[in-house]
Amino acid sequence: MAGSVRLGQALGVGLALCVALTAAARAEPAAKDLFSAERAPSAAAPQSIGFYSKGCLAGGMEMPKDGPTWQVMKPSRDRAYAHPAMIALLQRLSVDARREANWRGLLFGDMAQPRGGPMKDGHASHQIGLDADIYLTEMPNRRLSDDERDNMPLPSVIDKRTRHIDERRWRPEMMKLIRTAAREPEVERIFVHPGIKEKLCKTAGRDRAWLNKVRPMYGHDYHFHVRMVCQPGSPNCEPQESTGKGDGCDKLDWWFDVALQPPPPNAKPYKKPPPIFLSALPRACAAVLKQPDAATTRVAAPARAAAPPPPAPAMADGFDAGAPMALAPEPAPAARPAMAAPVPPAAVPDDGRLPMPRFRPGG
Repeated sequence: MAGSVRLGQALGVGLALCVALTAAARAEPAAKDLFSAERAPSAAAPQSIGFYSKGCLAGGMEMPKDGPTWQVMKPSRDRAYAHPAMIALLQRLSVDARREANWRGLLFGDMAQPRGGPMKDGHASHQIGLDADIYLTEMPNRRLSDDERDNMPLPSVIDKRTRHIDERRWRPEMMKLIRTAAREPEVERIFVHPGIKEKLCKTAGRDRAWLNKVRPMYGHDYHFHVRMVCQPGSPNCEPQESTGKGDGCDKLDWWFDVALQPPPPNAKPYKKPPPIFLSALPRACAAVLKQPDAATTRVAAPARAAAPPPPAPAMADGFDAGAPMALAPEPAPAARPAMAAPVPPAAVPDDGRLPMPRFRPGG
């Protein structure tokens, strides 16, 4: 009898503890609400904390809204912050793309929130200031208004019916642009739609080492996602596993045969994962939220050091003015780590060019 009483008491205590923990979890705000409420980076040394999809950013910096070879899109999202090394990489890439891919300028999408962390919508990663989206739409020949940056249609390069590349929208310059980014030593991965990866595999030519960094992923049909390696001074940054060897072009069948196919009629509906709470993030992230605001957050566009190459020809459309934009002087490329010269790529046919796409197809 006494044993039964003790058992009942233990069960009661366990039930009460379970109820208390559940109530505490419900009372704790989701990490996405805490980090999305921050409006300025923290006044601290730059540091990426945790993993790309579970962490935060201390001492972040904001990408200038406009530069000689870039414009920042979606200003209402307030996601143009990153580790200073990522800011420098993106600015350098915008210059290289103009020279190596004949790309007038880059349109930057989401990077990170002022202090990183989980976002309310749109991304599982982009949390530690080392991820950035770059649109496969060339910068117009004029400065866009904030309203245009928030609402400008962005074209998919994937045919919705076949899930392969839409040849009417794809341009050889897009391959050159992604290749330019992948060749950066500090770029760890680049995510693209499987159809884009397939197209790159078909047109890369003999220089294929850079394809190893280009990884197929759901979505990413109108932009590509650049991921940077963990930076010095970030001891709590968790690196991603190696991409292994090979170009990855022999591993695309699953994507088209299984992953991109419509779900079967009896499939269970998708259930969103539960929100991440601050207690689930690295401990340092709680301290990042408490740090004072940084006084200055932007990195000024670098000054001109050499005469820029001629800009790419202007292409008139709904977002281009009638004449080419007078671009600011182009910054000189930053010094790079010493590395072996890449093997010259095979020539890519540039015949039959179509105008650069500007609009996302209807629907």
